[in-house]
Amino acid sequence: MEPTIIFKRKIYDRLIKWKRERAGKSALLIEGARRIGKSTIVQEFARNEYESYIFIDFTKCAQEVKDLFNDISDLNYIFLRLQLIYGVQLKERKSLIVFDEVQFQPLARQAIKSFVKDHRYDYIETGSLISIRKNTANILIPSEEERISMFPMDYEEFRWALGDTATIPLLRSVWEHPQPLKEAHRKLMRDFRLYMLVGGMPQAVAAFIESNNFEVVDYEKRLILDLYDEDFNKIDPTGKASRLFSAIPAQLNSNTSRYQISKVIPKARTEDFLELISEMEKTRTVNISHHSDDPNVGLGSTENLLQYKMYTGDTGLFVTLAFRDKAFTENTIYEHLLTDKLASNLGYVYENVVAQMLTASGYKLFYHTWPTESGKHYYEIDFLLSRGTKILPIEVKSSSYKTHASIDAFCKKFSSRVANERYIIYTKDYARDETIKFLPAYFGGVI
Repeated sequence: MEPTIIFKRKIYDRLIKWKRERAGKSALLIEGARRIGKSTIVQEFARNEYESYIFIDFTKCAQEVKDLFNDISDLNYIFLRLQLIYGVQLKERKSLIVFDEVQFQPLARQAIKSFVKDHRYDYIETGSLISIRKNTANILIPSEEERISMFPMDYEEFRWALGDTATIPLLRSVWEHPQPLKEAHRKLMRDFRLYMLVGGMPQAVAAFIESNNFEVVDYEKRLILDLYDEDFNKIDPTGKASRLFSAIPAQLNSNTSRYQISKVIPKARTEDFLELISEMEKTRTVNISHHSDDPNVGLGSTENLLQYKMYTGDTGLFVTLAFRDKAFTENTIYEHLLTDKLASNLGYVYENVVAQMLTASGYKLFYHTWPTESGKHYYEIDFLLSRGTKILPIEVKSSSYKTHASIDAFCKKFSSRVANERYIIYTKDYARDETIKFLPAYFGGVI
């Protein structure tokens, strides 16, 4: 089901800024997973901000359109043919040409250099597997191409879709002077749990708005997961990538300090899958958090490529993925999460949504584990952020528990590196315990 609603998206303002400031001096490439709304928002932008536009969908266009980019020695001929094929009159400096899913015609992407130099029109490219090696082999990536990432709808965009423009500004205001929200907290958490269930895929959000039925929403999310399986099979015909993706809920639920590939693919060695994991990350369907072996401000310098956790890019899809092999009537997670009765062994839904929110805010994900004094267990900090010259540790809990042994041990071990504030994200109201802030999950997007 294609969304029948055009949702307000934050990326629109970035498109406006690009058009105003660059004025045709560069093309814009929007990359992100399939079904997050790239094509829809670009078409809306084209309709509103240009006198005319041509939208070339390389998954559907005629072969004669694709063939135009095999030889770009005569730009006049290319533009004339495009206008005739699409029945659109292009106007110099007032028209936009969109290359949608440009990875299916890499030569069109390579041609951007010549098109931008020509300067007659503006150009936007979209792609969902844009960085996959086979889609960039044997072509010259144009330096005139600016790249931005697009993600599933964040919590504020989700609230906009439901007609609520007040909640997130309120939370930002409260964040400036944190305090318990008391009676309001219960509703805020219920609203946020709804976001976790539906997710930020426009197709699923539209289904929820139009049907108010979780079974319909779940069906749409399963269709998206089927498309993701197709994408994974494009980068890995053996099916291993698809299996690794499907195992994300089980892996997070296992409470181990890393994604254990051998549990999914018997006898597999982590070091043999580095390239495949990297390719999966480039599809933007997953968010990878790497272990920082020696946490410091430059977290990337101690990144362990062999030790990582994997999250789905959209938590709504995570919910469906966790019960994908069951009929919807057996899927108790919708009822339990909505009513705040989520079993502890499903608590990693919260960890996934925090990973999603931090990624959408521009953070690269890192975590840290180390053995306890007894050596029988591990301390773990779920997420680490760099703040100025310090590290900010974050723990995620799916309950009201305020225990914080891991953060205490971390701050003791790395006392000179840790920021004055530390966060525990959980399900109850805002509270503070000396230097630790206990944040309701809905604050994850304003950290």
